[in-house]
Amino acid sequence: MPSYTVTVATGSQWFAGTDDYIYITLVGTEGCSERTLLDKPLYNDFERGAVDSYDVTVGENLGELELVKIEKKKYWVQDDWYCKYITVKTPSGDYVEFPCFHWLVDDKEVVLRDGKALLPKDDKTRLVKQHRHKELESRRKTYRWREWQPGIPMSIDANTHKELPRDIQFDSEKGVDFILNYSKFMHMFQSSWNDFADFERIFVRIKNTISEYVMQHWKEDFMFGYQYLNGCNPVMIQKCTKLPEKFPVTHDMVADCLEREMTLEEEIEAGNIYIADYELMEDISPNSTDPCTLQYLAAPICLLYNNSQSKILPLAIQLGQTPGKDNPIFLPSDGQYDWMLAKIWVRSSDFHIHQTVTHLLRTHLVSEVFGVAMFRQLPAVHPAYKLLLPHIRFTIAINTKAREQLICEFGIFDKVSVHNRNPKALAITLTLNLICRFPSFVWDVVCIYYDSDDTVQKDEEIQAFVKDVCSFGMQDLDCCGFPKSLKTREELTEYLTVIIFTASAHHAAVNFGQYDWCSWIPNAPPTMRKPPPRQKGVVDVKFIIQSLPDRGRSCWHLGALFLGMYPDEHFIEKPVKEAMESFRKRLAEVSSVIKIRNEGKKLPYYYFSPDRIPNSVAV
Repeated sequence: MPSYTVTVATGSQWFAGTDDYIYITLVGTEGCSERTLLDKPLYNDFERGAVDSYDVTVGENLGELELVKIEKKKYWVQDDWYCKYITVKTPSGDYVEFPCFHWLVDDKEVVLRDGKALLPKDDKTRLVKQHRHKELESRRKTYRWREWQPGIPMSIDANTHKELPRDIQFDSEKGVDFILNYSKFMHMFQSSWNDFADFERIFVRIKNTISEYVMQHWKEDFMFGYQYLNGCNPVMIQKCTKLPEKFPVTHDMVADCLEREMTLEEEIEAGNIYIADYELMEDISPNSTDPCTLQYLAAPICLLYNNSQSKILPLAIQLGQTPGKDNPIFLPSDGQYDWMLAKIWVRSSDFHIHQTVTHLLRTHLVSEVFGVAMFRQLPAVHPAYKLLLPHIRFTIAINTKAREQLICEFGIFDKVSVHNRNPKALAITLTLNLICRFPSFVWDVVCIYYDSDDTVQKDEEIQAFVKDVCSFGMQDLDCCGFPKSLKTREELTEYLTVIIFTASAHHAAVNFGQYDWCSWIPNAPPTMRKPPPRQKGVVDVKFIIQSLPDRGRSCWHLGALFLGMYPDEHFIEKPVKEAMESFRKRLAEVSSVIKIRNEGKKLPYYYFSPDRIPNSVAV
């Protein structure tokens, strides 16, 4: 009688193994096997990290294998099981791979297709077409859209992490990491620090090379300007082609700082003047969840100068959007503490824009939109699903945790941060930059499955995915810039590249620098406890210390910076594996160049080094 050898791999994460009964049914073009219990006498099957093999005997050859059905039934108490993959050796000696990467919970069954990626047009039999349809039908019931806050991208319909589908919840290790990272500095004290040196009492526990350098040089203008290009929020600086009327800086104000014997207007025309405008902070209400401490916001404008040594230095700072007598323009020539406090206010506003827009919105929330739409519209057999899944991993989970614990009302962000969760601060833009390494790899994968632009246009699943992102995830917002359909392979490549880049390199650039640049709290205050000064000459060091976060908020802030790739093989095709290997080699070359470039530098920049970039935002 024909015999098939079934190999089952159990996941290696905590609690992945099971003592429940596991049954398998093999389904082929010529018939299906009996429902078979996978069990070895006197052997503990399906332990964590195990790879077990079993023989399944059938009455006759099943033909070409199409599906594998796995069922889990309770033995004593319900015991969840994580199945990585199943490999079947046929009587003819061929091997068929069935990637799984699913949790089986309760008395649940999973029906798997073989690992070959296929577009809808490539499905030939009624059985696999039906499986494809049922998978998406089930997913759309499970992954539902919900508006969490007006004016921002839609999220998954779940209030807590436990309400999420088991497959997208954190693995136990990841969940523990998330909790522990927020408990390292959770000591709430309402008193102020005594002086700047006093901040070192908590800083000493987390310092590293860059953060120590920041601590030593944060007061200096070069460090202030350096962060606009190399800090964790390198998106605010813009070339100034004309001074806005709301920021009436004159040549006489800044003449002493200009080095090229040119007027301010000539420096602007020469392209040496830049501006950072925090207009998004205007009219946002300060956080009032703590009745014991008043908190304040500002919407500053900062003028910057590219000097003759190619250093970016601050020229002028206005702490509000409306010029006037009670909104002076602070200058480097002002008193030491006036200028220091003006720069601190800019750094505080930059922190809020970074956290809410650059980091939360443009990486986490946008990636979740792609993730929810992917689960709703792309079956596991679709090549785009296999390509994107590693970049969506745990994204929905970490965002749900954040909504549950971090950015909810009275959550950690309320404790540490001064601004309310105002939709205005989440204006949507998505820039394409620094992605030249990604398109070539994505193009290689796209061309393996799409032989023409017509194939893209006729792929109803990819078109439904794109439409779901725009029409539901982004709620058809005019400013979102996402297309509702794709017409060419080039457009598909660019679209998939944006998703991968956003979740990996973009997130790495704006996330991992937080530890370096924000851990020294005076350089990135999450809250200010005194209002912006309305005149010059009234500020001293005591006033500045009293303006900065108190001891408690400093500790909460540092805890929030400790936000932590599992290499699941979803593609089995040789051409894709070759494309991946080629991509890895190119990235390794980039990493090597970056390492050499950073050698000996006091302030190395490694956030874009591929060997330091995780696949997804959930780190």
